[in-house]
Formats: sequence, C-alpha cells, structure tokens
Amino acid sequence: MVIKIDKQPIPITEIEQSAFCQTDEELASKTLEQEFNSGVRWQKLPVSYMRTSPEELEQKISAAKKKLGNKIVILGHHYQRDEVIQFADIRGDSFKLSQHAAELKDPEYIIFCGVHFMAETADILSSQTQKVILPNLTAGCSMADMAHIDDVMDCWDDLTEILGEGSVVPMTYMNSTAAIKSLCGKNGGVVCTSANASAAFDWAFERGEKILFLPDQHLGRNTAVTKGVQLDEMIVWNPFKPQGGNTIEEIKNAKLILWQGHCSVHTRFTTAQIDSARKTNSEVSIIVHPECTLDVVESADYVGSTEYIKQIINEAEPGTSWGVGTEISLVNRIASENPDKNVFCLDSVVCPCSTMYRIHPAYVAWVLDGLLEGVVVNQIEVDEETRKFSRIALDRMLSIK
Repeated sequence: MVIKIDKQPIPITEIEQSAFCQTDEELASKTLEQEFNSGVRWQKLPVSYMRTSPEELEQKISAAKKKLGNKIVILGHHYQRDEVIQFADIRGDSFKLSQHAAELKDPEYIIFCGVHFMAETADILSSQTQKVILPNLTAGCSMADMAHIDDVMDCWDDLTEILGEGSVVPMTYMNSTAAIKSLCGKNGGVVCTSANASAAFDWAFERGEKILFLPDQHLGRNTAVTKGVQLDEMIVWNPFKPQGGNTIEEIKNAKLILWQGHCSVHTRFTTAQIDSARKTNSEVSIIVHPECTLDVVESADYVGSTEYIKQIINEAEPGTSWGVGTEISLVNRIASENPDKNVFCLDSVVCPCSTMYRIHPAYVAWVLDGLLEGVVVNQIEVDEETRKFSRIALDRMLSIK
C-alpha cells in the first residue's frame, strides 16, 4: 500500500536557520520532539516516534534494516547528520549518488537521506519498478526553491524573444527541481554538479555562445572564471525585475547569464575567516566548496566538490592543518576520520545545512517500519513528461567526462 502525502515546500525561517547553530563542534543528539521545540515546521510523525530516544531509534533502524535486507538501499548525502549517515549503504555527494541511483537494479526501495531534488533525481534515474522514499517530505533545498519553474520559464521566454531561438544553452546545477532539469533537457541543455561543472561548461560552450546557469550564481561564476569568461561578460538575472534587471544590450553582450540564487551554507564563509586561519597558522591549507563566493574561492588553496574535499584531506600528509569551507557535518566527519591532521571549519559558528538536518533518525525509523508493514510513505514520483526530458539532461551529465 502506498500512502500519498502532498509535499508542500517549507521555507527556511530565520528561527530554523539559527536553531541548530552553535559555537562548539558537537551537534547534540535529541529526540524529534525536542527539535520541534526549536520552532521548526517539519513533517509531523506519530507521537511515539517524536519521543523515542536517540539510542532507541538507533536500535529500531538497525533491526528494521536487518529484516528488510536487500529489499532496500539507503543513500546518504555527506551533509547528513552522523546519527543518520551511519545507516547509509552508500555515501556521497549529489553526483556520486546520482550515479549509484542509475546503476542500482536490485533494491525494491531506495531510501534517500538527502533533500527533495536528490530524491527526484533518483526517481528519474532508477527503474520504474523501484520506489524512492524521502524520509521527511519537508527536506527541500533553499537554493532549489530560489528557481521556481514559472519564473525560469519567464526568463527563458524573454531570452528567446531578445536573442532568438536556440541562442542560449540552459545548464542547471543538480540542486534544482525536476521541472528545471526538464526545461534543460527540452532545450538542448544539461545538468551539472560541482564535481563536473568545468566539463559541463566546455560541453555547453561547444554548442552555443551563451549559457543560462541555474540556480547557483556562485558556482556558475566561479566555474566561468576558470574558463576565461570575464566578469563583465556575466550578468545576474533577478526574477523579480523586468528582463532580470538587465538592459537588452547587457543581455546581448553577456556570455553567461547567472540566475540569482545561492547556498545559505556556503555564503557564510568569508575572506576574513581565511585571513584569521592563516594568521593563527601560516602553514594551514584552505579548501572550500565552489558554492562559496568568488573572493573566498580565489583566496583558497584548493576548491572542489565534497568528494574532492574528502579525497584531498584523506590523502594529505599527517600533521597538516586544513581550514575547510563547507557544511559542518561533513567537516566534523572528515576530522574524525583523519585524527592525524588538524581539520576545522572556517566558520566558528557551527551551522549545519538546515534542510539536510530535517532528516532526523525518527523519520528513517518511521519509513522503515512502514515498509515492514507493507506501507510505503513519502514516495517521490516524477510525472512521465518531466521524467522524460529530465532524464535527457541527466544522461548528458553522466556522459560528460
């Protein structure tokens, strides 16, 4: 039996954004009821799950996983909290997990411990006999929510009217809705991740003189700079202004049209934090994610995806120091896996990704218990039309080397 629950986007409030920020490095495990008391507006569960202790939830999830066996696979994004990622059969960034979703053939159920756009992508890439489940339907992505399909369609229509049909190659970051991916697939475009953005830019510029990059302006700008695109050849499209806030001349002269979106986690990092780290230890290496702002990226020693960050630090010499500009759950995990190195987050105020943090172990226990009873909750399904064209854009991404 499949229980349908409508997914309503729950925006991140200032209360939620700050609810789990603290100045120490440990994010304490709490019951879901205690986290609800912080003022969050997450998907509600039966009271028994809300009040179950972290220790009991760990036991429940372990027991359910054992009973379900190879009927399920749990995918866990690097930004998941430790209490959840410990149960992941496969860990990775959005690119690695999308590859696995395309390759997994045996599990009947894919439990995606990530956010909504990732579960959508898994549904698109997996077989139609498999069911993808997102433990908490309110686990969205603030960046993806910044590019609503209606606004993007208005932008696309404006660009087509000003520049002509086929003049712009649409490219969307993985952190976008299936509807945005579908638009790219329909119009000769592609999806990219932080791991393959450089190659995706090469692919796009081979097919057109202009790129519309959605929805993260910083990843788009940072990648374009490495390709020799000048800053004055880029414009930002504000969906709340006519023509994105640009003149017709500016649109015609632009090589890169950047959607006005960003990551709330990575824009917290600053050059002042980098300067402070280097003042404390002149030998420290700075490594950041390309969703950071351009000045931060240009000040860093290394820039790359979460998989890249993990690899560089894992392979580094013992005794080295690393200031890291990415999500705190991942930074803490890298630090614990590399006790022979000094690994720390550049931001002294610890703020996890608020939407990733919405996947509490109670939700995982709830969906697994449902499967044991033959009940599927929180299934993510992409309609056939959207699925078809999204798949085209995603297959192009997976084919880019």
